[in-house]
Amino acid sequence: VICSLEISLTTSFGSRLNKAAHHTSDYNSTQMILRRGQAFTITLNFQRTVQPEDNFTFIASTGPSPAESQQTKAIFHLSDDAAEGWSATQEHCEPGRMSLMIVSPANAIIGRYKLKLQIASGNKTSSALLGQFVLLFNPWCPNDDVYMANEEERQEYVLNDSGIIFQGKEKYIQKEAWNYGQFEEDILDISLSILDRSLNYREDPYTDVSNRNDPIYVCRVISAMVNSNDEKGVVEGKWSGSYRSGTNPLHWSGSVTILRKWYRRRFKPVRYGQCWVFAGVMCTVLRSLGIPTRVITNFNSAHDSNINLSIDKYIDVSGETLNLSEDSVWNFHVWNESWFTRKDLGSFYDGWQVLDATPQEKSKGIYRCGPASTRAIKEGDVNLDYDSSFVFAAVNADCVTWIQHSKKRTERIYSNTRKIGKFISTKAVGTNTRVDVTNNYKYPEGSSKERQVYKKALKLLGVSSTGRRKKVTKPRRRFPVAGRQNMPVTRQKPTVSGKLKLDASPVIGQDILLTLALQNLTADFKTIKVKLRASAVLYTRRPKAEILQWSRSIQLGSEEVKEISFKISYSQYKNALLDDRKILVTAVCEARQGASLLVEKDIVLQDPLLTIEVLGPTVVHKATNVLVTFTNPLSEVVTDCVLKAEGSGLLKEQLNIKYIIPYKSGIRQLQVDLACIRFSNIKGFVMLDVAPAQ
Repeated sequence: VICSLEISLTTSFGSRLNKAAHHTSDYNSTQMILRRGQAFTITLNFQRTVQPEDNFTFIASTGPSPAESQQTKAIFHLSDDAAEGWSATQEHCEPGRMSLMIVSPANAIIGRYKLKLQIASGNKTSSALLGQFVLLFNPWCPNDDVYMANEEERQEYVLNDSGIIFQGKEKYIQKEAWNYGQFEEDILDISLSILDRSLNYREDPYTDVSNRNDPIYVCRVISAMVNSNDEKGVVEGKWSGSYRSGTNPLHWSGSVTILRKWYRRRFKPVRYGQCWVFAGVMCTVLRSLGIPTRVITNFNSAHDSNINLSIDKYIDVSGETLNLSEDSVWNFHVWNESWFTRKDLGSFYDGWQVLDATPQEKSKGIYRCGPASTRAIKEGDVNLDYDSSFVFAAVNADCVTWIQHSKKRTERIYSNTRKIGKFISTKAVGTNTRVDVTNNYKYPEGSSKERQVYKKALKLLGVSSTGRRKKVTKPRRRFPVAGRQNMPVTRQKPTVSGKLKLDASPVIGQDILLTLALQNLTADFKTIKVKLRASAVLYTRRPKAEILQWSRSIQLGSEEVKEISFKISYSQYKNALLDDRKILVTAVCEARQGASLLVEKDIVLQDPLLTIEVLGPTVVHKATNVLVTFTNPLSEVVTDCVLKAEGSGLLKEQLNIKYIIPYKSGIRQLQVDLACIRFSNIKGFVMLDVAPAQ
């Protein structure tokens, strides 16, 4: 910056050295990007000799109407010793040239800053704008609330711009690649714009900016802004129906396209997203701001709408799901964890904090969730901020299934304390393998400690052992638990056991072969009425289309085991199958004596393989051909096939491509997505080691 003043000077921020020291070299930006709590250097080049009587005063400011009282403005002087707060010290001085070291405090507000200099010489004062910079959270600084001691973890949770999001079901876990792209052009600016578009900022911008030194506050704002429910945030959620007015959530492969679309269309919510999309976008935003963040998948995830730690499902005698409860169990649910201290709760609750941008329930009037300490969840401290009771239920609630025989009789047929919260997963540090973090959330299922914590949570929530509330603690919504209060409940011991088994791994395009195995648990002869139903379901396990239904009477002798084989043909399911490619099979088994039996089987049809072969070495700025191979497994022609690719450091946008031209060296993730009439999202990925330009 050249200052046309009585004392003219130019300023150099030494961008390359500062970026390397602050771990911000990967940002594709011409801005100076720094991390708080760490020194950076600037060089002042004067057009006249600096005099001993010259007095240097620096002003660092951020936000609208900066003020020292709000900590959005700092005034500090050139001194020999670094003081608390902002400081400036002289490193080197020669005629016409001075090198300075400036340090921001470890609790400084993050965001866009201006740095000004005032020079007082005698009775004259001159001022100049030295430059502008962006200040981020600093996981490398021991005094920062987001400090993370392990360098490999910092590389993964702050600097890795690609990753894996686990999906599927507990017995069939799938890897899906995701391009976070937090260093791509405009993404940091967009992340800061998300903060500036929040309801908090619009209502009181001065207070909002002054709170941006706190990762708890920032994460809570981002959790609300990633969904569009309250504040016209980034992504609009949709879980059923047509996606023609937007993008099918399964077609997204990364956050960059979504964030740019939101920004370029003047902050109009991007259609559409589901849980993994919300989590992927939030991971991008928080990593770009410097907060260590990872994506977590919880299999058999409970949505406990009335926070009584019991998930109630109602079916009729044919096995059809009845909409008598707002509770649900999703095959999987995806959220985030971010790493920081909890000064509001105490050091015991430091570490990983759960955040969830998927709009499920309101938290203090806005659709957001967290941060909830994983330590609080594990110990059953469901009374602690923020939303720990909701997350506790997601991983710990008991699951109860009821059959409604008539308006006057409801039968409790199934209760499971171990079904919810299985194989809680995240990507490993440094590799694409799965790491199970279930132990971070709860004690071993069935252990005395686990039940002790569960009872502690019930007590804190004011819930009786029957699931009824004795008092309500910070309710989100009050839904009646239908059936229990109004209908007589029948409880008997089952006299028959059963299991649904797949005869072979189900592949889309082929018939699904199953066996229902029933065993008489008594010495008495029994006739069992079996009503079987197969439905296409969403990953939230909400049935959307019926595929198959039949009834049979099965006769079982004393302690006899009998197997009934059946199939669901491709012709039966091909037009009913949803994009999720999931089928739920239920069998309701009734005998004259003893409790009814419900047998369920979740089926995920396997995708056809998509193979990716890179034809030759990958070098920065050199084109490389890519061969993608797909074999159609169907006996019919598929049309309207579109192949797209994405990858930070490899492609600037999500494109229809025949070759790639890498623009960054290092390990890069190339993702490929094939969509056509019968296959909505056949995905694959490959890791590339890109060499620097020669």
